[in-house]
Amino acid sequence: MSRRATTQLAVLLAMSALALPATGWASTGGAGFGASPTTKFAAANVQPGDVTATATTGGITLSAKVSAMLSHGLRFTGVVPTAMAGQTVVIERLDRVKGWLRTTHGTAAPDGSFSITWRTNHIGRFAIRALLLRGSPASARSATSGPTVDVTIYRPAIATWYGPGSWGSTTACGETLTPQMLGVAHKWLKCGTPVALYYGGRTIIVPVIDRGPYANNADYDLTQATSRALRTDGISTIGAVSLPGTTLTAAGRK
Repeated sequence: MSRRATTQLAVLLAMSALALPATGWASTGGAGFGASPTTKFAAANVQPGDVTATATTGGITLSAKVSAMLSHGLRFTGVVPTAMAGQTVVIERLDRVKGWLRTTHGTAAPDGSFSITWRTNHIGRFAIRALLLRGSPASARSATSGPTVDVTIYRPAIATWYGPGSWGSTTACGETLTPQMLGVAHKWLKCGTPVALYYGGRTIIVPVIDRGPYANNADYDLTQATSRALRTDGISTIGAVSLPGTTLTAAGRK
């Protein structure tokens, strides 16, 4: 290859490299992307929502799905030592203000197994633990500490999505909207508030970056990247819950 041809190739490669988007998004744990930025970036932030968490402490094992919808049944299963068969198993959730609160209870079977259902009546992300009690659930103190798992309870919400035709515009929260930006518009949640979303067995946490929506009786307007990450289609019923106490930076901005 001639020197001239080599030089031209080098220039073309350099120009191609400059045209590629940035590859680091540390703010929300996103990975770099290449030829398909929206899909690859969004996929890196999505987590499976229909999985089971299991923990064992002090001979007690507790299992539960990590995601549930408000007013639905969330089942806790597990096993205690057979010597504790017949005793009361109490399920507690950790409240940020009030501490551990009793949620539901059941009785360990003769083989030590238990299956207890909580008809969810609070939304949020909670630590859930199982305790063995001596005596009645109303009066007895815990006889032992127990295993803890984390679950998220979502409220049903109507979601639309937006983006095309608005790239480069400034959102109500001061962000520059891009095709790669993960976030939601909400009418009143504080800018930067993390919102956990659940749809089709997939979950993602994104910040509030804009105001709206104002049509279709929707509760949230997802950015295009968020919609693609969850694989929503048009107007969708999703699970959503805000997670106050942490502020996220909008991902995918220039």
